[in-house]
Amino acid sequence: MSELDPTIFKTIVPSRYITFIIPNPLLHLDHFHSQELRISILDSPLPSKPTQIAAMLVPINRESDWIFSTEQGHLQLLLTFSHLSRLIIIGNSPNSPHPTSYNHSPVLSNCIADSSVVEEKLFPLLIELTPTLAFRRTDGGLPEIPEIPFLSYEDGVIRSLVLERCVGQCVGEMLVEDVELELENGDREFRRRLRFKRMPNLVQTQIRIRPKKVDFVDMEGVEFEVVDDGILVNPYLTPMVAGLSVIASYLDAQIGKGIKPKALCLGVGGGALLGFLSSQLGFLVLGVEIDHVVLEVARRYFGLVHGDLVHVCVGDVIEMIEKFATSVENDGLHGCCDLDGSDCLDQFHGKFDVIMVDLDSSNASMGTSAPPLQFLQKSVLLAAKTLLSKDGVVIINVIPSDQSSYKQVITEFQEVFAGLYEIDVGNGENFVLIASTSEIGHVYCHYQSKFLNKLKQVSGSYVDSIRMI
Repeated sequence: MSELDPTIFKTIVPSRYITFIIPNPLLHLDHFHSQELRISILDSPLPSKPTQIAAMLVPINRESDWIFSTEQGHLQLLLTFSHLSRLIIIGNSPNSPHPTSYNHSPVLSNCIADSSVVEEKLFPLLIELTPTLAFRRTDGGLPEIPEIPFLSYEDGVIRSLVLERCVGQCVGEMLVEDVELELENGDREFRRRLRFKRMPNLVQTQIRIRPKKVDFVDMEGVEFEVVDDGILVNPYLTPMVAGLSVIASYLDAQIGKGIKPKALCLGVGGGALLGFLSSQLGFLVLGVEIDHVVLEVARRYFGLVHGDLVHVCVGDVIEMIEKFATSVENDGLHGCCDLDGSDCLDQFHGKFDVIMVDLDSSNASMGTSAPPLQFLQKSVLLAAKTLLSKDGVVIINVIPSDQSSYKQVITEFQEVFAGLYEIDVGNGENFVLIASTSEIGHVYCHYQSKFLNKLKQVSGSYVDSIRMI
């Protein structure tokens, strides 16, 4: 690599990403155990005013994790702190580009408990990487040295084991991993997760698993079995299910007539939502996934089964819903092949009662991590509305990069749908929007139907947190 000109760091260039390796000047500190350090610098797509800089240390032994080794991972970290103009990430140079396992080291973590030592040693480097605008002027006209806080990253992962890495034609590289997590209440839990490299900080799918052998030192060689307890562990899926309460009375009436409610799930991932709607709430479900490799992974590792109640097909979501909408307006749904080659839409006479949208944008710099901006086009939203029954709803997971992006998503839906409701997931990232085809009124006006009671059992307090926008 050619020598870097240090003056390039004196200005903020939106979305600029630079990463380089330097000899490790801190080798005597236990946290920095490699001979070289990797420095990554990312400028925000929308630089803040005043100019604010922060640094982050890569957790020990996670240097090769996509979260800390890719531009997309760094971008998602940066967007978590929307006030920042630049994020500087410092870590050991990774020993292996594709490690298969990770074990949290509390001993090494405790070695940097006194963060002042680390900050003092790294401060001269950080100052060299700080843009000129961050040096504010004092009353005397002299530049004032800025504060550069160290941010922490915690996702509760105690240990992990990669089961498989594979590449999908559309979604790119992905991995399946078993992890042991420490939950907020201090309990520990094992989960199987699916992650995409294009959005590495988002867990696409996760389900509970348990080891068949209790006493073990590391996760390699340990057999796990899926825990089928009817609980959704992705933080936004339970609120998405709770959104069905907006049309609970309608669904209750349909079920009372012996009619199974129908759901269209855009984005399948590991299939947790599809299985839940089918097994727990009795829905007839059609899932659309753009990449057939994702569906193969879902079947092998996450228990996705397509059969009488769950059907899945491969196709571009945007193209498929516009195609479905055209066929509905003409002579009913047709033309979508299930994985076994049969026309799975034969069973979906009429329209859907709910469309569940769980799609990532593949590029968080565009304003939202979910959904993709293409889905928010008016023609697409109108097509989705066409596919719904007169009392149907679209329920969508939204991960905005900032408040203005979220307001824009709301505006796009309000221009097409009669009613709009919101659930704040409460994790600082996800919001669930429920768009209805007709004016329904406030959710609390619904009587206590059997369906609503069941929904409260499986989705808890989220039903009561829905608000009309």
